[in-house]
Amino acid sequence: LMRIDPAQLEQLLHRRIDPQAKLEVLASGLPASPGAATGVVAFTADRAVELVEQGKKVILVRSETSPEDIHGMAVAEGILTARGGRTSHAAVVARGMGKCCVAGCEAIKVNEKEKEFKVNGFMFKEGDFISLDGNTGRVIKGKVSTLEPELSAEFTELMKWANEIKTLGVRANADTPADARLAREMGAEGVGLCRTEHMFFGEERLPYVQQMILAENKEERRKALEKLEPMQKDDFKGILKEMEGLPVIIRLLDPPLHEFLPNYEDLLVEVNKLRMEKADEKRVREKESLLEKIVALREVNPMLGHRGCRLGITFPEVYNMQTRAVFEAVAELIAEKRSVEPEIMIPLVINEKELAILRKEVIRIAEEVMKEKKVKFEYKVGTMIELPRAALCADKIAQQADFFSYGTNDLTQTTFGFSRDDAEGKFIPIYLEDKILADNPFEILDQEGVGQLIEIGTQRGRKSNKNLEVGICGEHGGEPSSVKFCHRIGLDYVSCSPYRIPIARLAAAQAKLEEDMVEEEARGR
Repeated sequence: LMRIDPAQLEQLLHRRIDPQAKLEVLASGLPASPGAATGVVAFTADRAVELVEQGKKVILVRSETSPEDIHGMAVAEGILTARGGRTSHAAVVARGMGKCCVAGCEAIKVNEKEKEFKVNGFMFKEGDFISLDGNTGRVIKGKVSTLEPELSAEFTELMKWANEIKTLGVRANADTPADARLAREMGAEGVGLCRTEHMFFGEERLPYVQQMILAENKEERRKALEKLEPMQKDDFKGILKEMEGLPVIIRLLDPPLHEFLPNYEDLLVEVNKLRMEKADEKRVREKESLLEKIVALREVNPMLGHRGCRLGITFPEVYNMQTRAVFEAVAELIAEKRSVEPEIMIPLVINEKELAILRKEVIRIAEEVMKEKKVKFEYKVGTMIELPRAALCADKIAQQADFFSYGTNDLTQTTFGFSRDDAEGKFIPIYLEDKILADNPFEILDQEGVGQLIEIGTQRGRKSNKNLEVGICGEHGGEPSSVKFCHRIGLDYVSCSPYRIPIARLAAAQAKLEEDMVEEEARGR
């Protein structure tokens, strides 16, 4: 086990470029998600879906992706973005889906309106072939041959040995039943992060989500949420069913609401165009009303704005709907004689008062559902620690929590004061070259700063709540040195994308072996 580099396992789990192929490399970006892909270029998620339905393999090319691109990313062979880093939306979602992704390729100039991109004197339009190498970040002209991954019996035996030795749990970040099924096949011991916002972008759901956001009063909002609740229940039921007998942490809505509405600039152009064309007055007014709402919801710094538990406090009916959907799914599965372990996670808390208010609501709804459905079930309520203040005040927060999960992507941003997409594209490469930073902190956990906050938060949290369950759910959960750090400071588990689970399992086993060797050496002295 100690002879293998865990990071090398990633090469075994994904398609790769045929080493014999002749390549014409156009540019290089960041290798954001491993694998290899060949397909025709599509510039929108909707068009990617259309081309796939025509039987074509597609590479989705965007300046950067957003949550509303999920359906296009799901059908694409690979994703290429001009902006963003290894923890950008494109990278995180692609890794979760097992898709090849090259991000932050600033050499490509994407014109989504004209459906073309330029790179080093070449122009590519929709339908032209390109290939991506997610292992190296290369963007390649035309079609290239690829090799499919093959997992041997030796690999299975290796993973068995790792499980026999490791003591650190390994869970998965999984947002769909398919993700959960894949994660379980990869050896996940539960779900450490289910992001409920990704469920809201389905074609049949988004209109109701937008109705909920645009509602003028609680009654209008309630009607929209009533439409969403059964859809959410089915989502949760599917994931819990796939993970039968294992814990599933479900994070309530985290991103700001404006992310679910049309892009401001695009809508502004549409409104001006309708005015110039003297379009139907009612239609113009509807678009103008939507534009006004988007303006009202826009924020200077949405990452630190009206999101996470702040949404739950100001719009309690949203979190209440999601919580009820979870517990009704649990009740139905118990009626089917299935064993389920739901854990509700409240994101972005700053103190124990926020968590106390929202925890009380979760408990109230759980008791209501148990009474209505005449069933009993166990559950946990915890929080995502993403802010330095929360880590430092963990002793008080832990009194209201059954578990902590460190969201290391956002905790890194808030500790360093870095916007990850801007930092990775603009100055982190220079900081690495000039040795200001030893590693990119969004790839490898900053043990000195962010790690210290995790250690402090864990120690203080467990001091006031000895039964506190603690883990991490950022992308660091699949990076070997970060996994070993989590073992050393006594966390209960790490959580990562499904395809990184074998890497985390091997790293966790190595961490335990290294610890045993140190102890044995100390005894020998």
